[in-house]
Amino acid sequence: MRAIEHPLVRELLSLHLPSDDFVIAGSGPLLANGIRSDIGDLDVVARDKAWSKALKLGTPSPAPFGDDVERILLLDGKIEILNGWFPEIFTIDELISRSDVIDGIQYASLGDVCRWKKRHDRPKDQEDIALIERHIARSSTS
Repeated sequence: MRAIEHPLVRELLSLHLPSDDFVIAGSGPLLANGIRSDIGDLDVVARDKAWSKALKLGTPSPAPFGDDVERILLLDGKIEILNGWFPEIFTIDELISRSDVIDGIQYASLGDVCRWKKRHDRPKDQEDIALIERHIARSSTS
């Protein structure tokens, strides 16, 4: 399944957030690049008009990683819209400027995904890092 056909991505698109002002992070880029076949939730990093629109959809609460980042949970937490993404590593503008556009949707670059997964270094992150590095190696040889 292409990422654009995934129910959570379709639900996100139905919100009509301004496309220049958000990027899909977390595991979404793995789905979009064909590294994973499914995801359980969608992390969306929003700025400016997209964040303003998200504020009309729900009540913000502190994100679990702190640093003054807020989040809005939709669909029982299956879509999480945040106004930052590990700000000690990235600004939203950096994430968006380096994003990969797939089917008209901005996804965090695999390089950025690897950076934050290496920083977290959880068992699932280690597995994802290996999958991403294999994908990048295959892509560079083809």
